[in-house]
Amino acid sequence: LQMTIAFKAFTDTRTQLPSFAFERACSATLSLIAARSTLLAILLAILVFGTGTMRAAVAGGSMRGTAAYSRGDYSRAVRELAPAASRGNPRAQGQLGFMYENGFGVPQNYAAAADLYRSAAAQGDVFAQSRLGLSYDKGHGVPKNVILSYKWLDLAAAKASERERDYYRRLRDAVASKMTSDQIVEGQRLALIWATG
Repeated sequence: LQMTIAFKAFTDTRTQLPSFAFERACSATLSLIAARSTLLAILLAILVFGTGTMRAAVAGGSMRGTAAYSRGDYSRAVRELAPAASRGNPRAQGQLGFMYENGFGVPQNYAAAADLYRSAAAQGDVFAQSRLGLSYDKGHGVPKNVILSYKWLDLAAAKASERERDYYRRLRDAVASKMTSDQIVEGQRLALIWATG
């Protein structure tokens, strides 16, 4: 685009002041080359040094979002979590999904929450797996399906830390109390297939 503008400026003024227009066109071209060189250097640095800095920035957004949420500053939490979630950070996706599910800082939207939970759950985030399981149990943003609810809650219970495991088991067992034994077996089968890849 800059090259086109520089060329247009050159052609518009070349009959009036050819040397000045030529100098302007050369200056614009050199600026464009310098900008491209800078961009190339940045991309090369990312390739050479890895994306650790970018990961830290995404993690920082997630941590700042969590802190803002804890303070009750939901608008700021959404602003901090959204970029990290869009880059695929499962923790940020789970937290942002929770905010959409409950209408904290954003309009309540079960479908958006379920999409965010699904993405984070697929990456193994225990919180998102449990929230997706509960979404299937309630039919919030996804069709009501106790088998899929059981699957996701079973996966969350299996991967949860020792401190949280009992809580996720109770959620799973509460869903199981509404299911037939065949449905439970199918939920377990789906969880096992998913867990083993």
